[in-house]
Amino acid sequence: MGDVFKALSDPTRRIILDELTDRDGQSLFEICSRLAMRHGRTSTRQAISQHLTVLEEADLVRSRREGRTKIHHLNTEPLRSIVDRWPLPTLEE
Repeated sequence: MGDVFKALSDPTRRIILDELTDRDGQSLFEICSRLAMRHGRTSTRQAISQHLTVLEEADLVRSRREGRTKIHHLNTEPLRSIVDRWPLPTLEE
């Protein structure tokens, strides 16, 4: 679970997760393009690739190959395990 918190601690990685929530199944090129156009993040492809590696190590992102392209998908299971461990009380009106 520590890897999940480490992965979530970086704002760029949180934006990457937001982008995968908005449109799952993106290549590195697509993610870099969306970060630049929608968020003004002009990180190099290598830097974004390193962020994706951290997210994969935390199992927040899973990837598969399509030919020479690696496609990235959001995995919310680690986040669910956090909510299961520390459930939020329901608000009663």
